[in-house]
Amino acid sequence: MTLALASASGPAPAARRRLRIERVTGLGFALPAFVLLLLTILLPLAVLLWLSFTNYEFGGVDMDWVGLANFRKALADPIIRRSLVNTLLYVAIVVPGGVLGALLIAVLVHRRKRTRSVYEVIYFLPVTSTLIAMATVWQFLLHPSLGPVNGVLKWLGLGPVAFLSEPSTALATLAVIGIWQLLGFNMILFLAGLTAIPRDLYEAADIDGCSGGIDRFLTITWPLLGPTTMFVLVTTMITAFKIFDTVAVMTRGGPVGSTEVLLYNVYLEGFQYFHTGYAAALTFIFLAFILVFSAVQTFALDKKVHY
Repeated sequence: MTLALASASGPAPAARRRLRIERVTGLGFALPAFVLLLLTILLPLAVLLWLSFTNYEFGGVDMDWVGLANFRKALADPIIRRSLVNTLLYVAIVVPGGVLGALLIAVLVHRRKRTRSVYEVIYFLPVTSTLIAMATVWQFLLHPSLGPVNGVLKWLGLGPVAFLSEPSTALATLAVIGIWQLLGFNMILFLAGLTAIPRDLYEAADIDGCSGGIDRFLTITWPLLGPTTMFVLVTTMITAFKIFDTVAVMTRGGPVGSTEVLLYNVYLEGFQYFHTGYAAALTFIFLAFILVFSAVQTFALDKKVHY
């Protein structure tokens, strides 16, 4: 009877004290991460949101509250609409090329034994290099008269192509460079996913008569790479939306605005024209696009992923 009353009245004082100590300890471990999150992400976002409702200009001493005027201006600005279209076109090229190309390379490299590490290093080198330095190298490679790429085209009997000077080819050229930059990192992720697939499944598939390479890939490899593919797809899309370096170094938004992208316009408005309030509004529009596309991809693919 006494034990029943004690258990009904709740945990013993020692147990309650231990529970409080565990909660305080957990909060103590989480506090540094929360403070870091607050100072580096939440607080800057709050300041950015506040600036987006003002007409503040960098270096100014006063500002006025303008409400949604900056957002209305951005939606009505033809330059911003053009940069948004260019950004979406860039993403539409880079995401399929960066994901499918990396998957193909990973499948081909995975079965190699002696030369696998060599291919991994070769394909991963663009990830370790500074993109601004590599953009300068690409400018030389694609030069209409001095570049070796056009030299090969001339040797094949084709005319020179101004890859970065023609509006019809400039954005696609930057997209190819973006795919080249992403292939190595995505390949490593796919190789990790391929290594985690049990070999017993392939042996069982051989016994069941599924011995063809394409059949094995469609029935075993591709479904079991679902979580890796979803992660690679989302991260590649976010990276593609953040295109800035190659545009700033190689084209500066030209020719004729054909490579103007949203993040480059944010940079121009904020650090060239010093329209800080307007740049803050553009930044929130940029973040909204990334959030929406990432959420749609995650929720759409999560139902089809085999964990």
